[in-house]
Amino acid sequence: MRRIKLPCSIVNRLLAYPYLLAFIAGAIAVLGFAPHGLFPLPPLALAMLFWLWSRAERPRRAAALGFSFGMGLFTFGVGWIYIALHEYGYMHPVLAGVATLLFAALISLFAALAGYLQARCRAACRSGFNPTAPSLAEARPVPGSVLLLLIMPAFWVLVEWLRGLMFTGFPWLVFGYAQVPYSPLAGYAPLLGVYGVSLSVAASAGLLLFGLQACRRAAGKMALGGLCVLWLIGGALQQVEWTQPQGESFKVSLLQGNIAQDLKFEEHALVETLETYRRLAESSAARLIVLPETAVPLLRDNVPQNYQIMLGEHARRNGGDILVGSFEREAGRYYNSVYSLGSAGSQHYRKNHLVPFGEFIPLRGWLGWLINELLQIPMGDLASGGAGQPPLAVAGQKIAVNICYEDAFGEEIIRALPAATLLINVTNDAWYGDSNAAIQHNQLSQMRALESGRMMLRATNTGVTSVIGVNGRIHAMLPQHAEGVLTAEVQGYSGSTPYVRWGNGMVLVLLGLLLGMAWRLQCKKSSRPLAGKG
Repeated sequence: MRRIKLPCSIVNRLLAYPYLLAFIAGAIAVLGFAPHGLFPLPPLALAMLFWLWSRAERPRRAAALGFSFGMGLFTFGVGWIYIALHEYGYMHPVLAGVATLLFAALISLFAALAGYLQARCRAACRSGFNPTAPSLAEARPVPGSVLLLLIMPAFWVLVEWLRGLMFTGFPWLVFGYAQVPYSPLAGYAPLLGVYGVSLSVAASAGLLLFGLQACRRAAGKMALGGLCVLWLIGGALQQVEWTQPQGESFKVSLLQGNIAQDLKFEEHALVETLETYRRLAESSAARLIVLPETAVPLLRDNVPQNYQIMLGEHARRNGGDILVGSFEREAGRYYNSVYSLGSAGSQHYRKNHLVPFGEFIPLRGWLGWLINELLQIPMGDLASGGAGQPPLAVAGQKIAVNICYEDAFGEEIIRALPAATLLINVTNDAWYGDSNAAIQHNQLSQMRALESGRMMLRATNTGVTSVIGVNGRIHAMLPQHAEGVLTAEVQGYSGSTPYVRWGNGMVLVLLGLLLGMAWRLQCKKSSRPLAGKG
């Protein structure tokens, strides 16, 4: 494969520290995500990783480069986990620091896996997928077009998808999110979801690198032309209206109580918390009023009856409903819930996708001591409400509620579609202080709005409370760490985007096609005799 021609001194200096280069590239990619929004950086960072991978013949070396890239990405991208562990989980600062680095290292294993798999596939391609083929030194090299345009992008996105699926999933910093909402590549979201956008990012990286490597040949010029076409098509897709407005627009108020996390579950602060949300709710004349996740930090059975009556009567006077974040108990099990009061009667949604170690303990027989010894998190052993819960029929809408980081899982959000006309996320990101966690979380919701063709409303304790349009752009937003009420005119929508109909299935088919093409092209080439032989 032809390589970029740079002055020898520069090449030697760069290659002297390949793992550091990979780490820096991963760290730079973080700047593509909110709040920075430099969306061209993730494709450029990935192009650097692909270049390093293309020079790494051994799978172990490719895996180590992927791991280094992941450490740069996740150490700087999700380092806010330290705040939750130390400041609110009361973990010793040294232990919290070690745990944060260990967490980054564990997630980085997925990037290592991508490097390992692409290298193994590359080796298999060189031998024509024939175990009796000659050694790699004698086998045919894999063309840059196959490696950079098919193999590397496919395995990168496949492993991103696995990261969002395995061990309850952690899809944070999937590269597709960095393109929301302003990048032309965001136009692929309603068709293929976040992993389809990620594939367009990885394809952009491969096209750019191959185009530069072969810039004097027709193939290189075609690659750079293909890169332009990929982005132009994405921009054109952003103009398509995939869903249609349904019914009249109406007013919604999203409450942000700004209750300090260290006071939220303290008994002496409870009266003030209840009073804050009563006051904010009664200041609104909106048809739908939404409180954040566990805004009322009590079991519903223990919430004063007169308090619930006051909220319900106020909602009925407004001709609508109020959604309250609280805990519920049923048959000895506890749930993180949102329930309704007002004109439509009582309904509830119970959180389905729980946070490991925050809301439940995986492998409780071995790890149960964590909740008592290391982590002191209130209500840290909850039950799942189950998949397939129906939308809440309130305020004349059918609302798909999701709690906390459930909005990180697009394939779960679309279960309530196309029946639901509106999406609502309630969350409490106060656990992460004044870090980038809340604005990164808001970006996940922006992607869900784009994928589903529905508005997304976010009510949070300390921010980011926002109203997001069907194009993924923020219509209105409250400042973080300030008490307030965000009132806006919103619109329900009907219909289905292609992603709502297909989910992640279509992008997985595309990944299979890319790898199938790589196999087909290389096998066809391997069937020809080597020059000078036979």
